[in-house]
Amino acid sequence: MANSSFLTDVKTLRERARQHIEQGAVTPGYKADRATVVKLLNEALATEIVCVLRYKRHYFMASGINAQSVAQEFLEHANDEQMHADRIAERIVQLGGEPDLSPSGLQSKSHSEYVEGESLIDMIKEDLVAERIAIDSYREIIEYVGNADPTTRGLMEEVLANEENHADDLVNLLQDLGR
Repeated sequence: MANSSFLTDVKTLRERARQHIEQGAVTPGYKADRATVVKLLNEALATEIVCVLRYKRHYFMASGINAQSVAQEFLEHANDEQMHADRIAERIVQLGGEPDLSPSGLQSKSHSEYVEGESLIDMIKEDLVAERIAIDSYREIIEYVGNADPTTRGLMEEVLANEENHADDLVNLLQDLGR
């Protein structure tokens, strides 16, 4: 049988839960710097929203012989990015922060850029660059929060895995169009 002496006794857990209840999910056991995590999450939120906007533009502007299937991929990715943004915003609120959705600050906080692209190939390449930026920045966020905030880490790991899938999809599109 495993040694459970490292676990807090139930009486102490119950007492701690009654302290500072206005902080919701953030208990005294939260180890990360909340202000920094909220800042990083707001940057990730801005990144996701800029990606939604870029993918949506690419969806509407896609033209050419291969445009229909590529446009559908753009729309699917835009919807995924919106879901990421929503989940990140929810986490910010759970941490007692406020999601920064101000249009004036999105571009400056976003890690990725909003580049329109001239052709279908350009659009795919710009989306791939943005996915690669998100992959690296989200990996750094995951490393930063580590075990100090397992919920944020788990969320960002899920988002990272999805961004890696998007990058693979875009590479495959480039390869298909290159034939």
